[in-house]
Amino acid sequence: MHLRFTTAGESHGKAFVAVVEGLPAGLPVAAEAVDRDLARRMQGYGRGARMKIERDRIDWLAGVRAGETLGSPVAMLIANRDWANWQDVMAPEAAGGEAVGELRRRRVSRPRPGHADLAGVLKYDRLDARDILERASARETAARVAAGALARRLLDEFGVEVGSHVVSLGGVTVPRPAELPVPLNETADCSEVRVLDRSVEPEIVRRIDEAKKAGDTLGGEVEVVARGVVVGLGSHVSWDRKLDGRLAGLLMSIPAVKAVEIGLGVEAARRRGSQVHDAIHASQTPHPPIPGDRRAGFRRQSNNAGGLEGGITTGEPVVVRVAMKPISTLMSPLPTVELTTGEPANAQSERSDVTAVPALGVIAEAMVAIALADAMLEKFGGDSLGEMRRNHQAYVASLGSRWSVGRDEAGAG
Repeated sequence: MHLRFTTAGESHGKAFVAVVEGLPAGLPVAAEAVDRDLARRMQGYGRGARMKIERDRIDWLAGVRAGETLGSPVAMLIANRDWANWQDVMAPEAAGGEAVGELRRRRVSRPRPGHADLAGVLKYDRLDARDILERASARETAARVAAGALARRLLDEFGVEVGSHVVSLGGVTVPRPAELPVPLNETADCSEVRVLDRSVEPEIVRRIDEAKKAGDTLGGEVEVVARGVVVGLGSHVSWDRKLDGRLAGLLMSIPAVKAVEIGLGVEAARRRGSQVHDAIHASQTPHPPIPGDRRAGFRRQSNNAGGLEGGITTGEPVVVRVAMKPISTLMSPLPTVELTTGEPANAQSERSDVTAVPALGVIAEAMVAIALADAMLEKFGGDSLGEMRRNHQAYVASLGSRWSVGRDEAGAG
């Protein structure tokens, strides 16, 4: 069994729809929990006017009854309040008469460098780049966050916490504390730029204000941490079963993301092996390991691997970093070409965020939650939550037992 999701909708269309398939029956869910993550996605200093218009909330369309999943696909709708201002431009039906001329005059024909505009109109043979940019917009990530909230809810049942924080924004690096707070999001969300070290917040805010005044945008990096993940998710046996690759693929699919690192990431390439690999020690738990020991009686003094070795979780926290380029819609637009004439022009400019890095953390959490929930379903299966829980409990209870028996026999001899 696998967890699959898909989304439909355009930035200024009527709504977005998220469909999640593979959740076991009997998982308790509530719209309020999904809405909380949607609200977190809309926060952060540097967001644009769109966030003042929208009030993202879900409506259940299918797959849920009396507060529990049914085992069938779950569908959620997120209405776009801004649709009221764009009905003429985004109307599904063909226009006639004067409306045709008006739509032609409002075509987007000055593609933005850094966006899907130009490549999209060429690939799909369109005359209006709005046919591309409406779907390529990061507004689509609202539906991803809704899907990720359901994945997070499944992980909650197995003691997995997924959180994030900003580690750089606008060129300002945020010092990482020796120990991350628990729960992580409770602390990060207290900052308007979602940093753990509040001493750097004024400088980040100053740079956002400076960029806004200049009509520019800023990028940055977030770190996502998943704690409580059991050893043994993913597999080494085939390329498409490696969990690190699956995580990277989901995270790279987020609009404007240009790099993903796991654990030390690129830094691992600059160090010697003795400074990279995480030494293995026997933990102080008895053998066989006590029920609930997700690491099978072993521990690491470091976690440079980010909780993954050979595409398999080690039982240490899964740690990934995600880098986002500056948003491509600039209020002081870059040079481009007017597609209708071939003449030089300034790129299309519409309202936009100065930065969405704080929101990136929430979106990246959703993608990590989906990847981990998918791996949990792959490993433990089950048509119902109860069946999946029994499979998980039996696996955790038996972790390391073969080695424990061998040690006991060796000691007796």
